Amino acid sequence: MPTVAFHTLGCKVNHYETEGIWRMFKENGYERVDFNRQSDVYVINTCTVTNTGDKKSRQIIRRAIRKNPEAIVCVTGCYAQTSPGEIMEIPGVDVVVGTQNRKNMIMYIEEHQRTRQPVNGVANIMKNRVFEEMDVPEFTDRTRASLKIQEGCNNFCTFCIIPWSRGLLRSRDPENVISQAQKLVDAGYKEIVLTGIHTAGYGEDMSDYNFAKLLRDLESKVDGLKRIRISSIEASQITDEVIAVLDHSEKIVRHLHIPLQSGSDTVLSRMRRKYSSDFYYEKVKRIREALPHLAITSDVIVGFPGETEEEFTETYNFIKKVGYSELHVFPFSRRTGTPAARMADQVDEGIKNERVNKMIALSDQLAKEYAGTYDGEVLEVIPEEVIENGEKSILLEGYTDNYLKVQFEGEPELIGKIVRVKLTKTGYPINTGVFVKVVEDASHAKIEA
Repeated sequence: MPTVAFHTLGCKVNHYETEGIWRMFKENGYERVDFNRQSDVYVINTCTVTNTGDKKSRQIIRRAIRKNPEAIVCVTGCYAQTSPGEIMEIPGVDVVVGTQNRKNMIMYIEEHQRTRQPVNGVANIMKNRVFEEMDVPEFTDRTRASLKIQEGCNNFCTFCIIPWSRGLLRSRDPENVISQAQKLVDAGYKEIVLTGIHTAGYGEDMSDYNFAKLLRDLESKVDGLKRIRISSIEASQITDEVIAVLDHSEKIVRHLHIPLQSGSDTVLSRMRRKYSSDFYYEKVKRIREALPHLAITSDVIVGFPGETEEEFTETYNFIKKVGYSELHVFPFSRRTGTPAARMADQVDEGIKNERVNKMIALSDQLAKEYAGTYDGEVLEVIPEEVIENGEKSILLEGYTDNYLKVQFEGEPELIGKIVRVKLTKTGYPINTGVFVKVVEDASHAKIEA
């Protein structure tokens, strides 16, 4: 039986797609082995969101070639899409496939086996208007299942290469989304994370269907689904209809990731973001009325070209005003090929680091404050893994619906089930609690701990 090994860099979407690619190999009689072992085929799913992503991708490709010079090395993902020529120049790379036509990967591998010539399967992504279906009915290593519902982005923010690596927005057929969600629930998953490149842009390319309708259909048509988590939603996508759905939903969790990037209007306009800080704040206010106690997480870029001390302070104060439950803080990174990389007034690295540290300290403080409001409360948790197996006690870790990470003592068979846990000590990044009871039995779950 031929073997295949995978290495995935980058975002949740890449991890989802690796699972889809693995299923194709599995159906073609391959056995999956660890990436650090000898394998007949290595598949590297690359990231290109920063120049460092490219560099890391090249390092991993070379590692696979060294591991087994006889193996077929196949490179896919965003870096493969934007720079196939660069990758083809690495001696030992046999097949390059971008972020589309992955279904041809095994055919390209067979072609290479026949001809011993490298195969470049990368085509112009900007011409693609169709979502590429990849069925992922279960995951190798997770208790939360991702469900990719769309691909691509039409925003062209000045710091971002993603439209060039993923193409323009394409939505997945609603029937396929529903049927895959049902397969995931049937495989034992209680929670589904809706994911994509611009997730809540779902349906913007359809005339009579949209993201709000999809949320309604998932809630009403998928039998046995307990939690729906939206991986990310832009402020501009929080429509009245979406707010109404959140207001009435029994299954959408009390956690939304709403990217901010900056709280300064002048920086937002240089970033070519499509909202002002006032617009963003208004949406957050409306959404909190629909979902009280909502946890809002966000992304913020610090040290964007030209960011003055005043602009940084505007962002800092705005973040305090919103009161996030956690931030992902990124120092601005020049991505070759983006307008922001060519802008004058690049911020000095030292100033950038100072601002990043200030922002991380604020994030930690806000996260502790948010978690503190749940001290002594009983919350529902889905344990995802055993993190410590001491002689006397077994420690499980999982997330509440509002995205607090909780550790508590419990048996491994609780993994993947919904359980009630009383928080005894809140904090960040970890909260501690005591097991109260199982909400409902998930005995048909096929998920391995």
